[in-house]
Amino acid sequence: MGDLLYLSRADVERVGLSMAEVIDLVERAFREKGEGFVEVPPKPGLHPAGDAFIHAMPAWLSRLGAAGMKWVSGYPQNQARGLPYITGLIILNDPDTGIPRAVMDCTWITAARTAAATAVAARYLAREDARVLGILGLGVQGRANLEAVRHVCDIREVRAYDIVPERRDAYAREMEEATGIRIIPVDTPRDAVAGCDIVVTAGPILKHPTPVITPDWLSPGVLAVPLDFDSYFTPASTHAVDYFVTDDAAQYLYYRQTGYFGGCPDPHADLGEVVVGKKPARTHPSQRIMSMNLGLAIEDMAVAQAVYRRALDRGLGITLPL
Repeated sequence: MGDLLYLSRADVERVGLSMAEVIDLVERAFREKGEGFVEVPPKPGLHPAGDAFIHAMPAWLSRLGAAGMKWVSGYPQNQARGLPYITGLIILNDPDTGIPRAVMDCTWITAARTAAATAVAARYLAREDARVLGILGLGVQGRANLEAVRHVCDIREVRAYDIVPERRDAYAREMEEATGIRIIPVDTPRDAVAGCDIVVTAGPILKHPTPVITPDWLSPGVLAVPLDFDSYFTPASTHAVDYFVTDDAAQYLYYRQTGYFGGCPDPHADLGEVVVGKKPARTHPSQRIMSMNLGLAIEDMAVAQAVYRRALDRGLGITLPL
């Protein structure tokens, strides 16, 4: 049956895909979705403890020839244990035979592709003159999203908020040095939202959140990108935007049936439709837009396939017999 390539997290990172490459791969995945060349069912999941989840995320991109599944967990409690919030594995299958060809750690790919999806949303939905970025939640995604968004927008200032003051201050020091962008640590969520051109929320996903962002915080022309479902945005704020986009309408509606997104609106479009022009992108500078990005396995498979091919070329990983 052939061999299986195992790639550790270190192997995946050694492959050396740049953020620009990941953004291009994720944009192509959304283009394939918008043109109807993907299969991506809503992800089923297990919820063993509180707001923890373990999800199965299969996807098939026919024109890219990428098929597989991500088995990923998110445990907010892990941070207090000194463990990562997100862990898991990606399996790539040969689309012609179904035989598994690679298993790889998903941590780096998940972080990079999530941020890249924000960048794709910003490329189509942010104002052309967007300069001020607000980020709430300054862990892995707080860092990755700044890296990604600055590839598609001329960000001059970041307003950074986290519930842990030490994390906020460390983020400001480290990311200002790394990017050369002015990072302003702020004391309240409102200070990271009001007056910003783009707002990214990157806290843990909560089944029963206590959101704080209200419509009056959202400036004209803002693009809001929640990565943590509706954990920060009140239902009123989701209804207050002029254009409500999600990365996958079927998955969004599925989650709403399971108890998330209480009181939130139906989407006007999904991101793949925007990318291919079936639905409009931004139509006016003052339009307030929300792109509710839930995270799709098509992003993981597109990036994982590129990682796999480059790893083969560079002789990375461990080959195991099937």
